[in-house]
Amino acid sequence: MEGLIVNKKATEILEYNKIKGILKSYALSDYAKDMIDKLEPYLDQKIIERNMQETTEARAVVDISSSVPINSLSGIKIVKQKIEKGAILVPEDLDIIASLLREINKLKRFMKDKEFVAPNVSSYVMSAYELEEVREEIERCICHGRVDDRASSKLLKIRKRVWILEDRIKNKLESMLRSDKYRNYFQDALVSQRNGRYVIPIKSEYKNNVHGSIHDKSGSGSTVFIEPVEVKKLQDELNLYKIEEEKEVYRILSELTNMACSFEKEININIETMSYYDFIFAKGKYSRALGGKKVNFNKKNYINIKNGKHPLIGKNAVPLNFKVGDGYKAVVITGPNTGGKTVALKTVGLLTMMAQSGLHVPVDEGSEFSVFADILGDIGDGQSIEQSLSTFSSHIKNIIDIINSADKYSLVIIDEIGSGTDPGEGMGIAVAVLEEIYKKGATILATTHYNEIKEFANNHEGFVNGCMEFDINTLKPLYRLNIGKPGESNAFLISLRLGIPEKIIERAHEITYKEQKDYSSYKKEFDEFLLKKNEGYEEHQEQIEKLKNAEKMRKISQKQKVKPKFNIGDCVYISFMDRTGIVCDIENNKGEYGVMVMQKKIKVNKKRLSLYIDKGELYPEDYDFDIVLKSKEDRKKDKIMSKRHIEGVKIQIK
Repeated sequence: MEGLIVNKKATEILEYNKIKGILKSYALSDYAKDMIDKLEPYLDQKIIERNMQETTEARAVVDISSSVPINSLSGIKIVKQKIEKGAILVPEDLDIIASLLREINKLKRFMKDKEFVAPNVSSYVMSAYELEEVREEIERCICHGRVDDRASSKLLKIRKRVWILEDRIKNKLESMLRSDKYRNYFQDALVSQRNGRYVIPIKSEYKNNVHGSIHDKSGSGSTVFIEPVEVKKLQDELNLYKIEEEKEVYRILSELTNMACSFEKEININIETMSYYDFIFAKGKYSRALGGKKVNFNKKNYINIKNGKHPLIGKNAVPLNFKVGDGYKAVVITGPNTGGKTVALKTVGLLTMMAQSGLHVPVDEGSEFSVFADILGDIGDGQSIEQSLSTFSSHIKNIIDIINSADKYSLVIIDEIGSGTDPGEGMGIAVAVLEEIYKKGATILATTHYNEIKEFANNHEGFVNGCMEFDINTLKPLYRLNIGKPGESNAFLISLRLGIPEKIIERAHEITYKEQKDYSSYKKEFDEFLLKKNEGYEEHQEQIEKLKNAEKMRKISQKQKVKPKFNIGDCVYISFMDRTGIVCDIENNKGEYGVMVMQKKIKVNKKRLSLYIDKGELYPEDYDFDIVLKSKEDRKKDKIMSKRHIEGVKIQIK
């Protein structure tokens, strides 16, 4: 059996199963989908290259014609089980076999003229069997899911006799339905079947008026279904012929089953051939959708990815150019958060797994991958709630597993090595772990946010720095990996670009790195940007001035706020009524006053009111307006309620 990469952790963190899920969507049969479920990266370079070549040829065929005659093999598993058990196949089963044989025939013709683009893949179908005699015999005997009348001369004679008898019985019963003698006895004037016998519906009260056998009753009991004595003899003869028909059908199906069973081996080979073609062309269709390419392989732990893209991100992903194994075996990537470091790691690992599985990967021509025995990874915090492990504890547990398993046949991928603990100790652990894994001969791809590790990688043989590029002018990551260059101190440059004085930045650099650095050259690059920032600042100041002026106007407006035009108790003239009234409610938000006029309260807009007599002229000082505005009954209730609570007493305010 071929050796396989079985590291479940790497499979999970690199999302290899998602790739298989997408690949399954291009397969038609359950057999091919099962093959995809079991697909894992291979170890034998020859097997990998053979599978890669199959994918390449399938892609070439798909590019020519996407309508490959692949049978879905629906229901074929049940048919296989029946053949193995010696069970009689029903017409549906035989139809499935005939369909498979037809598709094998089509596939042979289809692949015959594809030899020039798919010499290997086109040859596989040559081992399949067309079994023309079997197919033709099934097609002759089975039609529309049943045994055809002409499957045998005896069956044709029997069925003709059945048709004649059925026709006679129906005519006899229909004549009874039209007869005046029985007209009042029928519940419905129609012929039906019960227990395989033709019957007519008779009202229960008339069941003794019709001679025959009762075969059924309605749910309510108001109707009985009677087989009249006039057709009983014909019915008995019909049933005998139907038994003969069943026997002949069984005989024909038995012969067809025996024929199929005699070619069990050939049918199984056809199933395997069709399912394998389904699997191969699923890879070809996925390659076309992905824009995948064939890659080369080596056993030198050398990887050269040219414009690779993460297959789950899509065609808009920023291409990754990555190389390791030629002069250095370990790459340490630094860069800002959200800069694409983790995606770069996952891209390298996932493309390696896909390529070793014989799949095309989204890279440019000339890309090359090494054959690894294992991919060991630690990406993300890996925190496990069930085991109550902290982020750091889980991280270290993964690191221990990697150290124990790593060797010269391993690709090790570690994201943010040494993170999750004290920066000083985390940096020390990171360096020590990288040294140990390197001693074991593994190929390493790691990311870090520790600046000290950049120095370690720069000075340690076999290591090289890499950084995710950052556009200092737009303050956005470029998601491009630059191998051979350590990451810059983006925090200092961003702060300088945004306007923090260079002296502060230089002091921060001295505190961090224990060395002095001149940032004046960087500052000159940002002068134009700073001018634009100043323009924005001036606009901001103008907005602040507008805000202050608006606040001043608001305060002035509050001081000069106009008093209400009318007060409660004023006598006002209502223009549209040509009457006077007493103001009883102050102005609302619609500019309306409540006015008591003709012993009714109405709402009147202030534009239709004018002061007739001021309340000061009408009433003495401290006059109780409730005498005017409230009823005598409400005033009494108000007086009682001011003294104590009385159950049931209430004042209705309109």
